[in-house]
Amino acid sequence: MTMKVLKSLLVVVLFVSCTTADLVNNWKNPDIDTYDATKVLIVGMTSNPEARKLFEDKLKKEYESRDITAVTSYQYFDNEKKTEEDLSAIENRLLTDGFDTILFSKVIGTDSKERLAKSYKDVDRTYRRFKDDYFMYQDIYYNPEYYESYQVYHAETALYCICAGKDRELIWKGYIDVIDPTSVKETVNDYVKLMLFVMEEQKLIATKEEAKANT
Repeated sequence: MTMKVLKSLLVVVLFVSCTTADLVNNWKNPDIDTYDATKVLIVGMTSNPEARKLFEDKLKKEYESRDITAVTSYQYFDNEKKTEEDLSAIENRLLTDGFDTILFSKVIGTDSKERLAKSYKDVDRTYRRFKDDYFMYQDIYYNPEYYESYQVYHAETALYCICAGKDRELIWKGYIDVIDPTSVKETVNDYVKLMLFVMEEQKLIATKEEAKANT
């Protein structure tokens, strides 16, 4: 493992350790080295209108801060159920309107989890003797509330090229778990930050510093 890769992995670990978002896996088209979008449609598929708007607006600002034109889906088309013909018409309209990229995010599943409440809160404590360890956790036997429930949402983001004369090509796909969200705004911010960080590492979007240097 090279020092560059090791450093990148370390940064990812440090980044995700203090957020509600956790990168599970990601895939990049092996035929693509770098990708430079010029006009992006941002689509956030969720039944929560507030979360959709926050997510799409946040990403729009991030793209525009890199001098890339971005349009939110809630401004471009409604969220009524679409037929395949409707979607083909939307893709043709996107090409006519000068788009070359779609960024599509959605929640694909959710799990209910349990954890030791006290253990989770005292994660940095290590008991070096058996009696201390046993004494601290013996309530597992007697207290049904010793475990606390939390939700994990499994989300997926895909980056598609819709360039004229080409197939609708998948450029990148990332799988991110959103763990125990309590605030829509905080969760959206964490998700977007992690997603952009990974895309920057994969050279699928310029950093703000790179974008400024190229203007």
